[in-house]
Amino acid sequence: MIYSKGQKEDEITKALIQWEKEFKGRGPTEAKTDIIRDMVIVSLRGVLSQAEQHLSRNLEGMALVKELRRQLVEQGRPQLEEIVNQITSAKVVTLHTDVSTRTGERIFVFVMDRHVE
Repeated sequence: MIYSKGQKEDEITKALIQWEKEFKGRGPTEAKTDIIRDMVIVSLRGVLSQAEQHLSRNLEGMALVKELRRQLVEQGRPQLEEIVNQITSAKVVTLHTDVSTRTGERIFVFVMDRHVE
């Protein structure tokens, strides 16, 4: 199927919300995707559980939450890349991500092998 840029952004947002729900057991409270040149940037807000929020009150807990989230993304990376590959018809070259234990926001930056339009 051929999507417009806005449709691709919407489809990626929906797919990543679904991935979060299936892979991690809960989804974000807000999500948005922007395609800029060869990058797909996804912002997910409200991703931390209450337990993770509680753990994040000190430095050791913050590090644990970040490491757990990093490992979960690494395990699900093939699925994430496939979602973005299918919707954009471009190939993911690299994936960068981080989660803020202060705000509960996760950012994904997918760098593609070409501009996505």
